[in-house]
Amino acid sequence: MEVDLQDTFLREEDQQSQHSSKQTYSVANKRKNEKVQEEKVATEQQAKEEKEQAENIASMLIRNYDNKLYGEDDTSQPTSRTAPIIPIEATRKKKKRRRSQISICLTNCRYESIRKVASAFGMREVSEEDAWNFYWTDMSVSVERAKEMKRFQRINHFPGMLEICRKDLLARNLNRMQKIYPKEYNFFPKTWCLPADFGEALNYSKSRKNKTFIIKPECGSQGRGIYLTKSLKDIKPTDKLICQVYLSKPYLVDGYKFDIRVYTLITSCDPLRIFVYNEGLVRFATSRYADPNVNNTTNVFMHLTNYALNKHSRTYVYDSEAGSKRKISTLNKILLSQGVDLDRLWHAIDQVIVKTIISAWPILKHSYHACFPSHDMVHACFEILGFDILLDHKLHPYILEVNHSPSFHTDTQLDREVKEGLLTDTLTMLNIWQCDKRRVLEEDRKRIRDRLLQTNKFAEFTPTEEKEPEKSPWQTQIQWEETHLGNYRRVYPVGEQYASLFQQPSGSLYTGTASSRARGDCTRLQREEFQQTKAKAEALKKPSQPKGPKEGEKKPEEGSSTTTAITTTTITEKPSKAKARADKEQKRKDKDDKDKKLSNKPSLSQQPVPEKEVKPTYVLCSFEPDPIVEKEERERVNLLAQRDFLIRSYGMLEQIYLVMKKMGTLRPEDERKYGVYGRLSVVSNSPKTAIKKSKTVAQRPNDNGDYSDSGLQVQCRDVVIYERPLPVLDVPERSTKAHLARTAYTIRRMSSLVSVPLPK
Repeated sequence: MEVDLQDTFLREEDQQSQHSSKQTYSVANKRKNEKVQEEKVATEQQAKEEKEQAENIASMLIRNYDNKLYGEDDTSQPTSRTAPIIPIEATRKKKKRRRSQISICLTNCRYESIRKVASAFGMREVSEEDAWNFYWTDMSVSVERAKEMKRFQRINHFPGMLEICRKDLLARNLNRMQKIYPKEYNFFPKTWCLPADFGEALNYSKSRKNKTFIIKPECGSQGRGIYLTKSLKDIKPTDKLICQVYLSKPYLVDGYKFDIRVYTLITSCDPLRIFVYNEGLVRFATSRYADPNVNNTTNVFMHLTNYALNKHSRTYVYDSEAGSKRKISTLNKILLSQGVDLDRLWHAIDQVIVKTIISAWPILKHSYHACFPSHDMVHACFEILGFDILLDHKLHPYILEVNHSPSFHTDTQLDREVKEGLLTDTLTMLNIWQCDKRRVLEEDRKRIRDRLLQTNKFAEFTPTEEKEPEKSPWQTQIQWEETHLGNYRRVYPVGEQYASLFQQPSGSLYTGTASSRARGDCTRLQREEFQQTKAKAEALKKPSQPKGPKEGEKKPEEGSSTTTAITTTTITEKPSKAKARADKEQKRKDKDDKDKKLSNKPSLSQQPVPEKEVKPTYVLCSFEPDPIVEKEERERVNLLAQRDFLIRSYGMLEQIYLVMKKMGTLRPEDERKYGVYGRLSVVSNSPKTAIKKSKTVAQRPNDNGDYSDSGLQVQCRDVVIYERPLPVLDVPERSTKAHLARTAYTIRRMSSLVSVPLPK
């Protein structure tokens, strides 16, 4: 009975547990379904809100577009009710295509104004290792850096622009173009590149002694190393300098000399596009100008207009209207008040700038295509150049130099206004958002992948007529530049004005000048002389051999002309009958030979032109060792030993040792080698001995009344003589007898200067 009761009790408990589990499961299912329904309602509500938001955005965009298209006050403007609604998918795609942030690398840039303007454009400064869009550097671009650049990257220098930015290269290019176009290239003073043109410059200075010359280093800046001179004789012929005729009659404003810094932007070199900024700087000298003479040629504050020099003058004035640095617009007002034709003046300045750049254009174009063969989206380079223009008394512009990295320091408010405006208009004209970095990187990856896998080998051909022709990026950039000039003006291209300067032969720019040809001839002569010297030295090294008859020639017979000539020339004493007979026979043979030669002599037309013998120049070659003469070697060794003894006897080594020991610059090996000099005072108790005073002897006259030489005595001051004792031998632990013998022999030889044979 008890067992049955337990079974029934357990059975009832199982049924109750099953019923409770079913109830909990049903409750969980209900809660789950409620959650799903709530999520569905929430998603529907969110989708509805997004749809309404998209409709509002689309209507706003269309309203703004209509305002720009029709104008705000136009009655024909469509209302927002009639505007079509942009679908949600289109708005979502636009949201995904957000413009990526432009990055700029300023690692090698020291100007804060560039950082300020770049941050105003939303640029992010990155390091060189990152994928930057722009690289702004104060140094010229190297070929290695140019080849590492990607298709979307741009840098602020052109490779090859140093052709006009270095003073020596600018002078050579302008001189070369002046030889081809003398009327077009007359806008720079007469210039020589030293030392190549030193002779020509010296002759010019001798013929025109009233001229003043300005000397510049070939690659200097900020007025360093520039000076004026009346004579070129003081210049060393080996110095690398630029010599120019000084423009002694400049145009003056209020009695001061000035030059104009004109900022020029080159956006591309192929095609060449040049823009000049309308605003710039006018830099004045701080001393009133006077014609150069011997007394004022050293006054740099009078003759030089560099800001880096004149800012240290006590008379420098900080004023934008009447100071030592002004704007171009201020200068234009002054010139306009003086009745100057500004349009004509600035047209001439624009011509100077364009012609200077054209002189280096072939090298610019070649270097650009060699360094950037794959840039097909944007131009890889742009550059802001600083042209220094000087006006003479007739308002003719002359170019002084071209700066490839003009200063962007903003020390004053005037600098800040000009330079920050220049940088802002430059970055605007460059259209920094033109190229999509992500797109270019994806295209490069796809092209590399297709080239590796060759998946594009059998691609289907699609006719070009079905596709709309894409707009060229170069055409897009040109249109952008024309509509976003800012304060720039385009100076090239402008019609066909400069077409003739591009039509010269391709090799004309590279033909040598007189100086380059002279240098080539000089180098060739030096090379020939070196070869002759080398051949002569090799011939001297060979053992001398007795001169015998050449191959193919017969040996002279006895009694021939050669032997008789020797006898007649050598035997001049005691003439005999045999000698007279030999002379007579020799004369007869000479006459017969002469007749034969005259009969066999060819005509003038058949005679070969005799070649001049090239006599070798016997120059002593210092590269080859000379034979050592035993007597001279003995004398040289004795002199060396005498010098060594004198150095040691006067105590020079001791003094050097003590000074070095006091300064603490002795090495351990020096201490071991020269430590003996520290113990000299211990070895010698009396290092100093003085010569006893010489007794004075009265001068007594001779019996004859005259003074003889033997009676003359000279009294001198006491001289202290340093007596150096014999040095203590610094014998190392492991020394052989032979080593000790050689050391003793050396010391004995130094003291006595007597050559003693070495002990065996």
